Amino acid sequence: MDLWSFLILLLVAGVCGGLGQAIAGFSRVGCLGSIALGFIGALFGMWLARVMKLPELFAIRIADQITFPIVWSIVGAALFVAALGLLTRRPPRQ
Repeated sequence: MDLWSFLILLLVAGVCGGLGQAIAGFSRVGCLGSIALGFIGALFGMWLARVMKLPELFAIRIADQITFPIVWSIVGAALFVAALGLLTRRPPRQ
């Protein structure tokens, strides 16, 4: 994988992580956090799709080596961010 392919992969993961945050309605991370959420969402979303025996809906092939699942990355990131939001709730102010 060359540098451009790696940068495109990071960009796609960042966009997917950002969309997952927007869907979940909870955002406490920046650009690097969105990229990490995109990758975590891809792993979690693909695992969930395999468990439920769902097809891979839309994937981008980058440099003929890596296939990045767009839809499952967004779904996985949204579920992961929603779970983080529930676990790290701030106590109500009094």
